[in-house]
Amino acid sequence: MLKKINAWLHLWLGLASGIVVVIVAVTGCILVFEQELKSLTQPWTHAERPGNAAYLPPSVIREHVSRQFPGKEIDGIWYYGHGKAAKMSMHSDSVVFVNPYTAAVTGIADQEDFFHFILDGHVGLWIEGDVGHAIVSYATLIFFVLLITGMVLWWPKKWNKSGRNKSFRIKWKAKFKRVNYDLHNVLGFYSLIIALILTITGLNMGFRWFNEGFYLLNSGGREPAPFVRAFSDTTKIYPNTVLQNVDKAFWKGITEIGTYNKDAIIISFPEKASDPIDLCVDMYNGSWRYVYLDQNTLAELPSTQVHIDDLKWADWLRRTNYALHVGAIGDWPTKIIFFLVSLICASLPITGFYIWWGKRKPVKTSIKRYANLKPA
Repeated sequence: MLKKINAWLHLWLGLASGIVVVIVAVTGCILVFEQELKSLTQPWTHAERPGNAAYLPPSVIREHVSRQFPGKEIDGIWYYGHGKAAKMSMHSDSVVFVNPYTAAVTGIADQEDFFHFILDGHVGLWIEGDVGHAIVSYATLIFFVLLITGMVLWWPKKWNKSGRNKSFRIKWKAKFKRVNYDLHNVLGFYSLIIALILTITGLNMGFRWFNEGFYLLNSGGREPAPFVRAFSDTTKIYPNTVLQNVDKAFWKGITEIGTYNKDAIIISFPEKASDPIDLCVDMYNGSWRYVYLDQNTLAELPSTQVHIDDLKWADWLRRTNYALHVGAIGDWPTKIIFFLVSLICASLPITGFYIWWGKRKPVKTSIKRYANLKPA
């Protein structure tokens, strides 16, 4: 009875979520190599470094860009690293890239580019509002169940040579129907662990209750540290020093605070006296760390995130959730593995549908049997 229930769940849940899983998996394949594809297709994201030239400080770049885009408020600058253009954070429909050594504009790109389109499909099926996001989240939850039920169906009845061959090998010389079955069964097994990582990290982003429960499970019941909003001390205001302190915070970020990929940093320009200077450092293999400094004293505020090397297991998992989801945790080797697994995940609903379709009774046979029935 349990086997029948498991098989029934695997079949009908797979049919119900198949199209969504295919779309999410295919778009995921593209997003795994998003940064590499952008580097190849968007020349304005590059900036040649003359010799060992240092970056221009944020205040200088802001001044140059403000002259070219009057009336546009600049919130911050993202320095991607040497040899790459910096991105301006502005209230605009376009993204402005500048040479971090000369402040010259290298290109202006539309926010709604190809990769933004792919991301919209990945997280919401190109449906406006929360409906698309909810469909993807629940389809991901169903896919998690499918992975478990699929493992039960895959499990060999007998662990003899014949049983092992059916479960671990694809019989390429067989008829298409058998090859299709092996592609679904065998590839599904080999991709199981990475597919579970993709699914669980996706559920962490899709459901708050799942995220919180997953954290409690891995922390042994310990609640996460409460979020504390960062504020600068407004009793210690020094006039006309904000931009100078932003520059100081910038150099402090790339020389003292950052540990990994030190030349890459995001820095904000405070708008109010109570705003801190936000830094994003240690942007390495898909993870990052936010550091908040008092805009007057440059003292590190309590809201600053703990360094990744000092995190406990549950906190480390939460910090690296995105890196694990896109396969960036181990750079190129894991990206290639996650790309291939995502491709397999896209194929599973297709091969599974063909298995189900092949088991259906042919329509002609059913009609023939009905015609041969004699009246009572």
